[in-house]
Amino acid sequence: LHPWLGTGLLTSTGNKWHERRKLLTPTFHFKILEDFVDVFCEKSEILLELLDKKADGNEFDIHPFLTLCALDVICETAMGTPVNAQMQSNSQYIKAVYEISKLTIERGMRPWLYPNFIFQRTEYGRKYENCLSILHGFTKKVISKRRLLREQEGTNTPDSEDFVAFGQEKRKAFLDLSLDASCDGKVLSDDDIREEVDTFMFEGHDTTTAGMAWTLFLLGNETEIQEKVFQELDSIFGGSDRSPSMQDLGEMKYLERVIKESLRLYPSVPFISRRLNGDVKIDKYLVPAGTVALIHIYHLHRCEDQFPNPENFDPDNFLPERIAKRHPYAYLPFSA
Repeated sequence: LHPWLGTGLLTSTGNKWHERRKLLTPTFHFKILEDFVDVFCEKSEILLELLDKKADGNEFDIHPFLTLCALDVICETAMGTPVNAQMQSNSQYIKAVYEISKLTIERGMRPWLYPNFIFQRTEYGRKYENCLSILHGFTKKVISKRRLLREQEGTNTPDSEDFVAFGQEKRKAFLDLSLDASCDGKVLSDDDIREEVDTFMFEGHDTTTAGMAWTLFLLGNETEIQEKVFQELDSIFGGSDRSPSMQDLGEMKYLERVIKESLRLYPSVPFISRRLNGDVKIDKYLVPAGTVALIHIYHLHRCEDQFPNPENFDPDNFLPERIAKRHPYAYLPFSA
């Protein structure tokens, strides 16, 4: 992933990771999500229209539909740029995201392609380089345009960017917030920002798609649980076809438990690894510094002492009283 993502939050280590995490943490504030609720609703409506055309009683692969919806959302929230992935899935950028993800997996399954000097001389390597050129070119173009626009509007500082339009604060994409950070006495070059925007694009669409796909799969197999979700939503919306608000989301307690249980059974990140900076003692064993420790979240979520009948899909595993009885690190769907 390094050629695509550089050393952004996902792939960096040590001081760079700590500094970048501290700098970018404010951009993940919950308030940012509230500003984009209308984007979530708009892209979801398109998804529903596309799925409705497939609802003819026959099986179909839902994953591509969810991927394009996630890409639509993440492009607008990360870069402030609509790509209309669901309606124009043949765009160069969208195709490159698909292709580079596939090539990354294929390279990972072929150890002889690990050395760059071999990989770059293969058809896989040439396709990979072409995808990189498209992806980096698109992101750099968006960053350049956004910098120019801010300069023309005289909004190249965080304070002046927060102007009020039509009675509301201007919505800021992740890119805007990253540019703010680079203007706040902490320098982020265009390459630094590209690394983080590309990282956000990759992590944001891939994990979200996996989470949605598994949740829908489980609901499709458990009609009683599906009906409970329907009843909860019906109690909130009744016969209204209005879009959901943040307040509505706060009332979807059962749906929240369903999603958490789905991520328990099928975490979007099934395992993670960490290189130890220092020696770690676990019971009578000493794990020396420099060791790469693998945490298999998929199996961790199936510990019977933490989750009775761990293979069962049971949203009540996330009732407050059950959560209180569990070890705080028994559930790590995103490693945190």
